[in-house]
Amino acid sequence: MQSGVIPVGILTAQQVRSVLLAATAAPSLRNSQPWRFHCTSSSIELHADPSRAVWAADPDHRELLLSCGAALMNLRLAIRAQGVHPEVRVLPSPHQPDLLAVVRPQTRRAVTPTDRTLANAIPRRRTNRKPFDPVPIPASVRSELRRSAEIERAWLAILTRTQLPVMRAVVHRAHLAQQADPAFAQEWAAWTGRDPHTPDGIPRRNSGPRPEPQDEWVLRDVSAGDSAPRATGHDVESDPLIVVVGSFQDLPASRIQAGQAMERVLLTATTAGFSASFLSQVLEVPETRKELRELLGGGLWPQTVLRLGCGSPAPATPRRTIQDVVTRDML
Repeated sequence: MQSGVIPVGILTAQQVRSVLLAATAAPSLRNSQPWRFHCTSSSIELHADPSRAVWAADPDHRELLLSCGAALMNLRLAIRAQGVHPEVRVLPSPHQPDLLAVVRPQTRRAVTPTDRTLANAIPRRRTNRKPFDPVPIPASVRSELRRSAEIERAWLAILTRTQLPVMRAVVHRAHLAQQADPAFAQEWAAWTGRDPHTPDGIPRRNSGPRPEPQDEWVLRDVSAGDSAPRATGHDVESDPLIVVVGSFQDLPASRIQAGQAMERVLLTATTAGFSASFLSQVLEVPETRKELRELLGGGLWPQTVLRLGCGSPAPATPRRTIQDVVTRDML
């Protein structure tokens, strides 16, 4: 095998490079980018890369699978934007657990306006860890966000005003539990506050303001390593929109599915002009994940928590090169 790209199915090598770049623009825990791709003459394979797992925060690789699901969503959209139908098989081989999906771009298909719009949003999507302006998200956009999750056979819950105080307390407990874990603290320090030229992790320029104890959960994902001082006169929004994307089961396939739904929700928010950040710590501590599940009714599995709002422009986080993440069959 060699690194690089080749024509795949009816996609040219240039198109394959384009869709792979879109796939690698997906969000991931600590910007760890835990994926690999392998190109054959007929398919693009998506593999998990356990060597890039964030072990203390994500010991069961739940968030790794979510990230790879988001990459799969981007790959599907980018292929569709080329006028090609991507035939997708998820977890095709029980003997290859790290082979998460096989995508075959074999037939032509007309590009829909939705596919084109969402694909165009991929390079514009950012994780925005800074405070949002107090601009409400319209009911029509909230409905679109719910619909986006449903299209990918997942669900989206919007926390109500009465649920937010409970959620605040749950997230605070999760934060304290993680900060008391030396392994988590060491791992957090290793992945965050990096030099801007590093191809992974969270650079210092992407960090948001340091939160005060009473509002840390709505400002940012405390596990993302935000360390800059709070901007003078710009406090956190008073009425944040907190949504939970989840699955009907908690199996590997369900987590990949939820990752695809998460990315479609994020791209839908981007096209509507809104930003998002992650409140992942509540799901990384088993006890608080259970509390969140109970808060939502107990019947479904929460997979990611997003804070959505109107944010100022945020810089892109770095990405590894195609050569670092793609292999191909010998010609």
